Amino acid sequence: MENLCFENRELSWLRFNERVLEEAEDERLPLCERLSFLSIFQSNLDEFYMVRIGSLHDQMLLDEESRENKTGMTCAEQIEAAVERTRELCIRREKVYRKLMDKLAEQGITLLDLSDISEKSEKYLREMFKNDFMPLLSTFVVGKKQSFPFLQNKEIYAVASLTAKGGKGDKNGSDKSEKIKIGIVPCGSTVFPRLIPVPDRTGCFMLAEELILHCLPLVFSGYKVKHSALGRITRNADIDADSIYDEDLNYRDHMAEVVKLRKKLCPVRIEVTGSIEHETVKKLCEQINLDNKMVFMYNTPLDVSFFSGITDKLRSRSELFYAPRHPQRSVDLDESRSILDQIEEGDKMLHYPYQSIRPFLKMLSDAAHDPSVISIKMTLYRLASDSKVVESLAEAAENGKQVDVLVELKARFDEENNIEWSRRLERAGCHVIYGLDGLKVHSKLCLILRRKSDGIKYITQIGTGNYNEKTSRFYTDISIMTADPDIGHEASAVFQALTLGETVDHMQHLLVAPHCLQNKLIDLIDREIEKQKQGGSGHIRVKLNSLTDKVLMDKLIEASRAGVPVELIIRGICCLRPGVEGFTDNVKVISIVGRYLEHSRIYIFGEDDDADIYISSADWMTRNTLRRVEVALPVYSDAVKKRLLKIFALMQSDNMQARDMLPDGSYKRRFPGKQKGISCQDLLYDEAYRQAAESSEQ
Repeated sequence: MENLCFENRELSWLRFNERVLEEAEDERLPLCERLSFLSIFQSNLDEFYMVRIGSLHDQMLLDEESRENKTGMTCAEQIEAAVERTRELCIRREKVYRKLMDKLAEQGITLLDLSDISEKSEKYLREMFKNDFMPLLSTFVVGKKQSFPFLQNKEIYAVASLTAKGGKGDKNGSDKSEKIKIGIVPCGSTVFPRLIPVPDRTGCFMLAEELILHCLPLVFSGYKVKHSALGRITRNADIDADSIYDEDLNYRDHMAEVVKLRKKLCPVRIEVTGSIEHETVKKLCEQINLDNKMVFMYNTPLDVSFFSGITDKLRSRSELFYAPRHPQRSVDLDESRSILDQIEEGDKMLHYPYQSIRPFLKMLSDAAHDPSVISIKMTLYRLASDSKVVESLAEAAENGKQVDVLVELKARFDEENNIEWSRRLERAGCHVIYGLDGLKVHSKLCLILRRKSDGIKYITQIGTGNYNEKTSRFYTDISIMTADPDIGHEASAVFQALTLGETVDHMQHLLVAPHCLQNKLIDLIDREIEKQKQGGSGHIRVKLNSLTDKVLMDKLIEASRAGVPVELIIRGICCLRPGVEGFTDNVKVISIVGRYLEHSRIYIFGEDDDADIYISSADWMTRNTLRRVEVALPVYSDAVKKRLLKIFALMQSDNMQARDMLPDGSYKRRFPGKQKGISCQDLLYDEAYRQAAESSEQ
């Protein structure tokens, strides 16, 4: 019976991506924003197959009978269920794609096929293809003299079933029409545009791969093209960097090799659109060693990233986009004064994207130039392409400050960027370390030391999201800066351990994974259970991206059975089902998917007046609680506590973007009906604008 309380992780993730797809379906949203959500749905699904399905394939090779610890499904059963669910979602995706293309046609933008255009336009495009495309194309005919080419991850290829031309076309004069070869043409050249304007048809375009597909007879002029289609490979990207560590390389060079190796991992999915017979698809699968059940057939484009080019063409039509919103200045921080001095006057909080990241960036810049600052220590996970954070750290080192930076090179898909940033920091004189064996450093931690007349002062910043100016404009995250000496001492201990390649095993204030986060959370949940048993009011409220840690979920079930209200706001994966009679009766789960990506993590234990509140970069996933270095900050400022409680309550009241999770693991979307529409994201932005305006008037 207790198994009914749990949802499989992979299927829960697919339910999350379904919520993203719902945004693309939502006719209340502006057209171009719906296009964006459909593109996000696709990129999410790509990563799911690259990482999660890839990981399941690897696990299955190691142990076919292994079962996950929540629903007892084997790896094969999880893959089968995920593939079936993916097919269902992709049927919906194709429907919404066609609806969106109809809407675009109303705006004067149309995608055409060669069969839809005039003979004159077709002739022009074919000539353009011969002159501008063919010289740039690589072509492969798979046979005895030509081995099967390596197919790049997520690249689009035109694939053709070819037969030799008989009679006059065959130099031997024999009929070889039944001997089928496979022709392959990569379509992903960065030289020619993806959207090709159709002459004499304003607002009409062809996709480059569609033009290549239709012109394959010109490419394979020595053959007859029987059938043709477009294909796209997805490769496994789940690679354990530590398990293949080469001691003869320094760690940065090793990670560069890992990035290269990832590009060559085995395929886990092939997507096909077009007219091609089953036998050719079967041969393709044999060549790339892929099971036929991992073939997905579509009637729509394989990659909708071209939507960005379309939305650029519609940028002047404001009604097709969200109304502009810009991060506002914090009324608690005066950017004309030293941010460091203001933090020493009291704890400060920034809430992105509603408030600008500028005060935090100014804090780093102040530290780079302040004569009292002797040291800056920081963990870096994902950075903006033009990072002001790195600029300030480099400047601080050049100004003679001691700058210690832990750059996590194992940040998936950001390895190459982080390798380059680490080199830049080293050149500036920073001391750079690269994390720990077997553990990712995911914490968002910055420590600034100042030497003042009355001793060493600590400025500690802990956040829920990356030090990334770009994502701070569309990820909701919380950043708290404090001069609390106890917090500073413990942050210093965390950095000292990291520098030695170690982790801390005891903290009085901070919660620090892997040794003192999960166990401390269990203690806090136990405290709420005990309150309830003693006739008091226990209360647990948690906001996360994902909840998968079974130890913590078992403890939440225990709290529910003791009568403790458990209120969870989980954007993505949630493996705990609410409302299961006798087990999770007192658990409520909502998910908010909207304009901004809900990324902040907040833990609240107890009633409002007596609540212990933490913010952290850690989701309640085993990988975060036991296999990463994560830090959760206790909130001691009454003013900051009130803000966080207000934010949580506002999210709970949302009836525009919120969905309630049901006992079967599905989600039901909230709609305001006759009630007032409440969008927590809109209201938080409204408040940020109002406070900034009122402050300016004073």
